[in-house]
Amino acid sequence: MAEFNRYATSTWRGDLKGGAGTVSSESGALRDVKLTFVSRFENGGGSNPEELIAAAHAGCFSMALANGLSGDGHVPEYVTTRATVKLRMGEGGPKIAAIHLATEGKVPGIDAAAFQAAAEKTKQTCPVSRLLLPGLEDVTLEARLVE
Repeated sequence: MAEFNRYATSTWRGDLKGGAGTVSSESGALRDVKLTFVSRFENGGGSNPEELIAAAHAGCFSMALANGLSGDGHVPEYVTTRATVKLRMGEGGPKIAAIHLATEGKVPGIDAAAFQAAAEKTKQTCPVSRLLLPGLEDVTLEARLVE
């Protein structure tokens, strides 16, 4: 069985509200991406863990859906996915509560029902979904086939 290890590194300096940090990835695709309290809990510049999770889920979902469609003989011209991560503030502190996936694809030779079915299956089976689903309150999906 093949295994792949990937890594990213983050450093935080200072307290939560006044401090700042960075995150970088092994590949260099993310290099010193700025993290701050404001970028996470308000609307300031920089990134945040939820945005990075959304990026990972959107990328994984698009790849997995394209793979599933291709395996069924329908190679997509494209699949685009937007993942929206909901961070809820509660009594126990912040919690990643839900993710909404909005995907669309241009896939010759299938109808909207087949695209929807493939997307629903992918929602359950893509590696990032499989990691996140048990801890989330809800994962919703919108799937649209582009003619």
